Amino acid sequence: MRSDSPYPGDMAKKPKDTQTGPATDAQGTDGAEKPPGRIKQLRMVAKVVRQQSPRSIPIAVAIGLGIVLLAVLIGFFTGSLLFAIPLGISIGLLAGFIVFTRSAQQVQYKMLDGQLGAGMAILQNMRGDWTVEPGVNANRSMDIVHRAVGRPGVVLVGEGDPHRLKQLIAAERKRVSRVAYDTPIYDVQVGNGDGQVKVSELQKRMLKLPRNLDKPRVAELRYRLKAMPAAVQTPRGPMPKGVKMPKPPKQNR
Repeated sequence: MRSDSPYPGDMAKKPKDTQTGPATDAQGTDGAEKPPGRIKQLRMVAKVVRQQSPRSIPIAVAIGLGIVLLAVLIGFFTGSLLFAIPLGISIGLLAGFIVFTRSAQQVQYKMLDGQLGAGMAILQNMRGDWTVEPGVNANRSMDIVHRAVGRPGVVLVGEGDPHRLKQLIAAERKRVSRVAYDTPIYDVQVGNGDGQVKVSELQKRMLKLPRNLDKPRVAELRYRLKAMPAAVQTPRGPMPKGVKMPKPPKQNR
């Protein structure tokens, strides 16, 4: 039988291909695990909140139902049930969700308190137009400084021992001031010691800072800081014999 294929190898009988492409299971087309959806995320958060603060969810539900009941009573006495019931349900759901969200936030602060990297976790989830660079400076004692850039200017956020952080933040401030001309530079230490800001108060402290820069100046500042060399440079070229590279401090995850 004549084959229309110009390649002799195509005349051979091909085995059945049970997999015509990469696996497309729950992990996604490229094998990476898909992030959980909104409903699954809410269930996960609700599970953590229920374990850490058992009264939070019942309080949120009670507030939502109370608002709905109040709306029904108002609608009954005013003769506007058709308007009051949908409005009460909407407001009740919103109020209950707000209470639940705040409870989840308090649980998050409680779990992060005293943990290395707690300040970084808050910075990465902070509202507003902020650019955060984690670990721009650190030492072997596991003290670390993060850098946040936004409308207030540059904010250096340190985590660790208060006395060692003073030197670390001062060194980073000196580096930043070389490229951030006439830009306000603030520093904050995260912790429970004297002069430090608690994890639960960090976002509030950041949002209270004055807006000193407009958007074009913030963009220019970010460009200059991005071009700035790192605090710790890795030597180039072959490693000399008998010399060992220092190990970086391990971070708790």
